[in-house]
Amino acid sequence: MKNIITLFILTVGISKINAQLDTLNYLKQFEFNKANYIGQPFSKLLNEMTQIQPKTAWAASMGRKKTISADTRFKFAEKELSFRRTVTLLIKWQDPIPRDQTQFYEQKNAFYFTNEEKTFYGSKIVKDIIVYR
Repeated sequence: MKNIITLFILTVGISKINAQLDTLNYLKQFEFNKANYIGQPFSKLLNEMTQIQPKTAWAASMGRKKTISADTRFKFAEKELSFRRTVTLLIKWQDPIPRDQTQFYEQKNAFYFTNEEKTFYGSKIVKDIIVYR
């Protein structure tokens, strides 16, 4: 019985790792083709991401300038797993976003990437795309 449980746990773990690798490979295609998205609204990239969409959005202050966010990290795992080495789509914005605006959505929706965030970030212009795990 112990062996069956161990096998089950290994199988579940391997399937999660494979899912993360599939997500990473899928998103790397967008990073490779970033020239198609730089200078364009983020909505263009989101609309072409037909297989998977971000689950959470994490904006960061810009160094000493705590009032603006120069980039946002979009994670493709549940919020509880976002603190591990999950697949991340880092979007650097053409124009920094006022931090109070990003904090509003983070607090309202607990960092989950909802349709409101999709609309909010969708109009922002992409400066660069980086995908990592």
